[in-house]
Amino acid sequence: MTVTEAAVIEALRPVEDPELHRSIVDLGMVKSVRIDGPSVGVQIALTVAGCPLRNEIQRRVTDAVTALDGVGTTDLDFTVMTEQELSALRQRLHGDPAATAGSQPAHGHAQGRAIPFADPSSSTRVLLIASGKGGVGKSSVTTNLAVALAARGRSVAVVDADVWGFSIPRMLGVQRPPVVLDGMLVPPEAHGVRCISMGFFAEEDQPVIWRGPMLHKALEQFLTDVYWDEPEFLVVDLPPGTGDISISLAQFLPRAEVYVVTTPQPAAQRVAQRAAFMAQKVNLAVKGVVENMAWFTGDDGKRYELFGAGGGAELAQRLEVPLLGQVPLVPELREGADTGRPIVAVDPGSEAGHAFGSIAERIDVELAPTRRFHPELKLI
Repeated sequence: MTVTEAAVIEALRPVEDPELHRSIVDLGMVKSVRIDGPSVGVQIALTVAGCPLRNEIQRRVTDAVTALDGVGTTDLDFTVMTEQELSALRQRLHGDPAATAGSQPAHGHAQGRAIPFADPSSSTRVLLIASGKGGVGKSSVTTNLAVALAARGRSVAVVDADVWGFSIPRMLGVQRPPVVLDGMLVPPEAHGVRCISMGFFAEEDQPVIWRGPMLHKALEQFLTDVYWDEPEFLVVDLPPGTGDISISLAQFLPRAEVYVVTTPQPAAQRVAQRAAFMAQKVNLAVKGVVENMAWFTGDDGKRYELFGAGGGAELAQRLEVPLLGQVPLVPELREGADTGRPIVAVDPGSEAGHAFGSIAERIDVELAPTRRFHPELKLI
């Protein structure tokens, strides 16, 4: 069977760029196809020089082309997109801000780009993971909840809004920074979850000494200058307390759902309730409570309530929302956070992994909004 250029292009159409999750044909990455009998040569234009996922692209293209009848060998040649091609790609994927600064395209919400998740037509569910105080394992809950939602087949992204205490990249096991395409940030991915964090822009031992306006601007850029591609869930790890960041996010994301993390300790839940009351004051819906460190199961099989009991249920009752689940205190959960191996990813059948899976199911199904957003339907 004679191989044609059209057949090669069609074989490559289902091949997606692993970062942008779009067809490499539609993205304009397939620059040329050369056919010499059973030998097929393909030139691919990478978005950036030194693309960290070049080997994965090579594997996907090679597999797609060699699967064609009549193809004996496949020869790949890589080049890099020009500035003009990158600019066109960014506009196609991310849109163009309404405003411009001189001859250069403007970027960011302040220069005219709207926050996509604030649009009533957006189908993304925004989950704000909050706590009144630190030390309750809020970031661990955020990480494992995001991975559990991804394991359910959902597209999930995480914003690490804890600018001072950023930890999500380490907990997720992300090994590389975002890729920058013509001013647009493409977030890295691990365990099916994309994320952005101040941890990509500051050294781990470098304190972030910022006040309100700078925090506000950083959050705007996380929401507007990153190519999120409208995930089904955007999970936001809030800093502890009720400060500037929480207030700004309430302004940016008026349709967000708030989930409060507490421990069983009565003193902890009384502090955690302040985050819930703040959400109510800024007209955000508090949807549920997660109790972390609920108990420790000893080698004897007995549960030991190291931090007391009843705090999560009491807080949920006071807020008139469900207690979505209780996560046990297990060493593997802590170890997974330190090594970038979330327990939901490496041991979903464990006691803690099962708890997170159940919480993700309840949020995904039981607490799904009854209103459906259909941006393709418009009134004229």
